[in-house]
Amino acid sequence: MNKRDMGLGFIVVILWGFNFIAIKLGLANMPALLLAAVRFVVVCFPAIFFLPKPPVDWRWLIALGLTLNVGQFAFLFMGVKLGMPVGLSSLVLQSQAFFTLVIASLMIGERWHWNHVVGLIISAIGMVIVGSQQGSSMTLVGFWLTLAAAASWGTGTVIMRRATQGVPPFSMLSLVVWAGAVAILPLALLSLWIEGIATWQAAWNAVNWVTIVCVIYLAYFATLGGYGLWGRLLAHYPAAVVSPLALLVPIIGMSSAALLLGETFSLWQMMGAMLVMAGLVINVLGGRLKKSVKEGQA
Repeated sequence: MNKRDMGLGFIVVILWGFNFIAIKLGLANMPALLLAAVRFVVVCFPAIFFLPKPPVDWRWLIALGLTLNVGQFAFLFMGVKLGMPVGLSSLVLQSQAFFTLVIASLMIGERWHWNHVVGLIISAIGMVIVGSQQGSSMTLVGFWLTLAAAASWGTGTVIMRRATQGVPPFSMLSLVVWAGAVAILPLALLSLWIEGIATWQAAWNAVNWVTIVCVIYLAYFATLGGYGLWGRLLAHYPAAVVSPLALLVPIIGMSSAALLLGETFSLWQMMGAMLVMAGLVINVLGGRLKKSVKEGQA
């Protein structure tokens, strides 16, 4: 990867890392499901009028919208609202890599390698440690909702692989926008049912410039900008080259949460976080490291 594209990759990592700060601040004056719905309204309009529908069957597009967008962000936003620190949520959400492995093996028969098994075991131990530390800084319900968000993301990733098999090349941005459009109505209905119209009215009255900036950041920077640049990198480089950059997102997320929101982490949480990160590194890079060692010995 050349220096320019490496720089674009780091921009994406920063955008996604600070995404969790925007979620926390946006939730201060807006209920979780309503914020998720508004996010995708801003993502889709007016962009949907300028981007053609991707060459993906409607059933897969709907499935993507329900898993990647409705499931992931409904659970994530509710988890943060109910006591999940955003720094730790940026870490726990990365467990989607292991949910992707499990679901892919069940749905499309992908094979596991040694680094997947070892990485999963190490990260699972780390997750147990992090999840057991609920208290003043983290609630158990917030942790489990964030884990459910990771499972939804992993499911959506496998559906995306299945949906894009055998289709002509298309813009990742168009898929983001059209799958986002699918999410608007379900999220709005869930918000109306769970949060209620009175909460909508209270949120309308409480909206301020911080809320507006957060929605704009979530929609245009984290979603359209982040996924647009990520899709551009994936179009020019193999996924094995691009995907390791995502390992930096929790580092940005936890650091920014500590610096800007004053979040603190216990010793056990930090130990658990280090194990999760170690497992993710082994999962993503273990195969290539083993190959490099063999080549060096040859």
